[in-house]
Amino acid sequence: MIIDKILYILANAVNNGMPVLFGSTGEIMTEKSGHLNLGIPGIMAVGGISGVVTAFFYQQVEGRSKFLMILLPLLATLLGSLVMGLIYCFLTVTLRANQNVTGLALTTFGIGIGNFFGASIIKLSHSSLTSVRIDETSKLFKATLPFAKKLGAFGQLFFSYRFLVYLGIIIAVVCAYILKRTRVGLHLRAVGENPATADAAGINVNRYKYVSTCVGSMIAGLGGLFYCIDKNGWSNDNIGPLGWLAIALVIFAMWRPNLAIFGSILFGLLLNLYDLIPALDLNIKFPHGYDKLFKMVPYIVTVIVLIITSARKKRENQPPASLGLNYFREDR
Repeated sequence: MIIDKILYILANAVNNGMPVLFGSTGEIMTEKSGHLNLGIPGIMAVGGISGVVTAFFYQQVEGRSKFLMILLPLLATLLGSLVMGLIYCFLTVTLRANQNVTGLALTTFGIGIGNFFGASIIKLSHSSLTSVRIDETSKLFKATLPFAKKLGAFGQLFFSYRFLVYLGIIIAVVCAYILKRTRVGLHLRAVGENPATADAAGINVNRYKYVSTCVGSMIAGLGGLFYCIDKNGWSNDNIGPLGWLAIALVIFAMWRPNLAIFGSILFGLLLNLYDLIPALDLNIKFPHGYDKLFKMVPYIVTVIVLIITSARKKRENQPPASLGLNYFREDR
């Protein structure tokens, strides 16, 4: 039935877009403080491999707890991505290093760490496996609400997802509320727009930059874990492109986490377009190698979106005024 196919497409789009949503929400929180963190792909990689390695070793423990099989990878992911966020803050906030260079270095460093441990952990653990697989842990993370099927199409559309999907949406909504409706959000936006004025008003600029960047890094790290859970383990060089899409989604969503939810679903649909076309049984004959063309679609759309967004002149659609600029209090 056509309704079943539509529900299947939407469910796939939501799941595929979640890593991008986590990454973009984290980057929005960072950019609102005036810092452009191009290290999001590396942070997602470190977050993902931290959770995977923890889950891989805990799965081999006798008498393991299902609760800890979920909790420990989450904590490891948050800790790994927090360390990356602190490195970025120390370099750009404390030492005032160039934000673009630091972010790119962090991406290279983070993806390298992920690939290194992803390739080496099997040998270090003396396991007979050929790849870092966390099937048992992934099964727990992928568990859905038991009553979803009983609610028919409504249940499949709204209640058939794993808990990390709901967590990602909740985090995005909460971040949007904090930025728009709270004093903390007002201070953070003031720091991003004009740190000198915020400093003169008694706002601790460096504290806001540190906290927002570290919190943003931890949120982005969960995107790396989500991707690894979806693939039942670590896969080299696949998180990086999602990280760049997450950064592009920030501009697409106009620095609003709530709009990033819908943007991530669109990106999730485009990311899996080459798999959805055959599943729909449209009886359309595509030339050999068409899947490579469909894999290009998300990035082509990203370029188009960036061009359109850059042409907007409304102030509310523009990035924070001090984005990418280090703050020197002595220049105040």
